[in-house]
Amino acid sequence: MSLDHISHVVLTSRRDYPEWHHGREQYALWYIEIQNPDLILYLNQVQDYFSEYLLLPNTRQFHITLFICGFLTEDKAILNDDFTQLQLQQQYQHLKSHLPQKFKLKIGALNSFSSALYLEVIDTDLALEHIRAQCAQFSDEIAALSYCPHITVGLYNAAYPSQSILDKMAAFPAEQFEIDVSQIKFGYYQAQVLQGPLYALQSISLGEVCCNSY
Repeated sequence: MSLDHISHVVLTSRRDYPEWHHGREQYALWYIEIQNPDLILYLNQVQDYFSEYLLLPNTRQFHITLFICGFLTEDKAILNDDFTQLQLQQQYQHLKSHLPQKFKLKIGALNSFSSALYLEVIDTDLALEHIRAQCAQFSDEIAALSYCPHITVGLYNAAYPSQSILDKMAAFPAEQFEIDVSQIKFGYYQAQVLQGPLYALQSISLGEVCCNSY
């Protein structure tokens, strides 16, 4: 939800969330890890500039979420947000032969959800939508709303007035980036560790551009 339509941002409490994870540990997703040094430097600068508003520390690598799979399990799914090893292997094998070639993404303006500060990601060629469509053939995405590709900078540590966030965003120098995407990853973060790191389990390299179609 745009900050223009709410009076205050939503805080994230620093606590365990047992009502969500039910004792499960590995929350899995497909993602693109940000590896462009200039963009990482800029993201760190944004994080520093907004540090008084953000929940810190945040040790999760900057990334673009592609598809949220759910809680990784060795056995059959029990809860509706479980994701089995069989589903992972089905997605992995399918993606290896149906991924787009290497592609570029534009990184746009600083923006905010009600609960998080982020940079916009512009997917002009719909490469991300193509990847998501392949994943969706073998599982439903968890907590799926309308997909909005982005790079999260941080979650809010209190319910600040939205206008204070908007004013601070307007005062920060904007920069534009274009990044090359040559690999996607599958991994997880520990559900009990708030803003903990991503652990990669699989990676798929994208091929060289050879034509105009996938």
